[in-house]
Amino acid sequence: MNYNWNWGIFFQPNPMGTGTYLDMLLSGLVLTLKTGALAWIIALITGSIVGVMRTLPSKGAYWFGFAYVEFFRNMPLLVQLFLWFFVLPEVLPRSAGLWLKQLPNAPFWTAAIGIGFFMSARVAVQLQAGIGSLPRGQKMAATALGLTTLQAYRYILLPMAFRIILPPLTSEFLNTIKNTAVAITIGLLELTGQARSMQEFSFQVFEAFTAATILYLLVNAVVVTAMRFLERWVAIPGYITGK
Repeated sequence: MNYNWNWGIFFQPNPMGTGTYLDMLLSGLVLTLKTGALAWIIALITGSIVGVMRTLPSKGAYWFGFAYVEFFRNMPLLVQLFLWFFVLPEVLPRSAGLWLKQLPNAPFWTAAIGIGFFMSARVAVQLQAGIGSLPRGQKMAATALGLTTLQAYRYILLPMAFRIILPPLTSEFLNTIKNTAVAITIGLLELTGQARSMQEFSFQVFEAFTAATILYLLVNAVVVTAMRFLERWVAIPGYITGK
């Protein structure tokens, strides 16, 4: 292959005057982590609420949770981001649409919220499965003790369920970080976006995306290692995460 490798390109100044090309990639990495963290918070909170609703005896709550999950889970993430970023401001009242268009850092907020809702459907299904895997006797014991439904979920069911589903939640967290790369389509210059900008400015495509790949791998390795320690810390003997 006739290609001139130039690993020193990372220490050359970039055309935007913001430092070197390496600084570009690191700024993209920071934005990736911010977007992924906010999206995961939204996914975990919303998904937990919807997951609980799918396990309640109320038919109305169950069908709302079912409709929510099917809507967000069965639509591609790219289509959802396009809907939130390009379509939503046009279908809202004029004042609200203009406010969304003029919102500072609109790509960041759209990506974080859109990815958060998309991943929340997956978290909801995981939590529903975790609650469903618990012995029926736990809920019956909570009722016998006089606990309300809210108290039973708060003190008995959810602490156990979250421990059980911690390994798949780790995978969903990693998917959330990786899904931020899709936000390049709405103008968010996260890590993938900055790598693409670097290759367009310098024509060093392999160096740019090799560096981006290494940074993604390092971030994911840190997350996996941290989650393994957390799994061991909260493990319950006899369950999936138990020893």
